[in-house]
Amino acid sequence: MNGIHYVDVGDGPVSLFVHGVGTSSYLWRHVIDAFRGERRCVAIDLPLHGGSAPRDDLSIPAMAEAVEELCDGLGLAEVDLVANDTGGAVAQVFAVRHRERLRTLTLTNCDVHTNTPPEAFRSTVELAARGELAALTAAVLERPELLARTAFGEGYERIGDPAELVDAYLRPILDKPGGGRALERMLTAIDAKHLVAIEPQLTVLTVPTLVVWGTGDVFFDVRWARWLRDTIPGVKEVVEIEGGRLFFPDERAGELVPHLRRFWGRP
Repeated sequence: MNGIHYVDVGDGPVSLFVHGVGTSSYLWRHVIDAFRGERRCVAIDLPLHGGSAPRDDLSIPAMAEAVEELCDGLGLAEVDLVANDTGGAVAQVFAVRHRERLRTLTLTNCDVHTNTPPEAFRSTVELAARGELAALTAAVLERPELLARTAFGEGYERIGDPAELVDAYLRPILDKPGGGRALERMLTAIDAKHLVAIEPQLTVLTVPTLVVWGTGDVFFDVRWARWLRDTIPGVKEVVEIEGGRLFFPDERAGELVPHLRRFWGRP
């Protein structure tokens, strides 16, 4: 599938998981472990991330095309789509393009409308735009505690194993030929215009949608969860995870799983 890597485990109704910038399918491992005995769980590594190859176009719409390619390649006609961070932006674009493929949509803390990229992330994007981020990141790659704290510290309540995060998320990007420069291109390609453009389609999106939002996120304030509720008619519920940060689907997966199970219904 043109350089796309993915996790595919279990049998039953298909749950499709999409991560955000700078992570990988590994983000969903605990959620997948909870469902692998009752569902088919597919988690994509978006282009450049994890085991997937980089591409020339790393914009949000292009990432949505990669998700479409995966669905076509695996013959996934109907999925329960779950997304986090920039993956939530990708999922919104995918949803308005391919409503027929979605049984349900679940959005956790993610880019929404004009909050793309979020203000708290803009300094990182500015470093990428100046061509300085790749060298800075590579320089501290062998200092995982510093790198994990710098790259992910605001997204986790606590980082138990910094080396694990660096090895799972950042090293696979930087170890690819030209990976650092591709990371910079990707970050500078994140643009609110792509989500603003789909607002009219979101206002008529009737796919049953669940919004689960950590309230302690410095990047994606809970007001954006309410924006989704007020914009997408398919939103049935907004669940707030008290104190949860951006990557709560990783460190607090146990609080997401019951809401997904209830929303989907048992197979």
